[in-house]
Amino acid sequence: MKIAIIGKGNVGSALCNGLSRKHETKFGHRDLAESVFSAAKWGEIIILAIPYESVNDALEEIRPYSEGKVLIDVTNAVNQNLELSISCATSTAEEIQKKLPEAKVVKAFNTVFAANQSVGKVGNEQLTAFIVGNDLKAKQTVAQLTKDIGFEPLDCGSLKTARYLDAMAMMIMQIAFKQGLGTSIGYKMVKG
Repeated sequence: MKIAIIGKGNVGSALCNGLSRKHETKFGHRDLAESVFSAAKWGEIIILAIPYESVNDALEEIRPYSEGKVLIDVTNAVNQNLELSISCATSTAEEIQKKLPEAKVVKAFNTVFAANQSVGKVGNEQLTAFIVGNDLKAKQTVAQLTKDIGFEPLDCGSLKTARYLDAMAMMIMQIAFKQGLGTSIGYKMVKG
């Protein structure tokens, strides 16, 4: 598949490394020769891997090419104090879906640190990729992408459930940075 990755920071680069083993990838970034606009036009899937405060500008460039495409929201609305900077009555993914109603927004990868995103593991432990969205086929596509990297995908329901993924991301950041465990940690769903 052709996957446009909007953002070339740690997260975008990690996802590119993981996905480029099986898919064509292309970055789109305001500071690159390949613009957000042209990457979004090229991609069959668009991954939004930028700081949440930059989302509105990126969405304006993505909008003309978003209709019917899967848009994976990897953003976390976090301020400099590692606090949630969005109301708990919504999520980043829900807000993006409102702004791009013709896109098939799926929330995924946001509960995983960039250090682990290219392999889907911490050490030898396979991580769970939590996936939410309103379109079943879009979620199945994203689930396959997570498997291609090395994750175990888990469909967690509708896009409204992205609120809980935002909170899970906040929790793991608190544990990593404020409790001092670092980024070599991750979530794994187990069943007995």
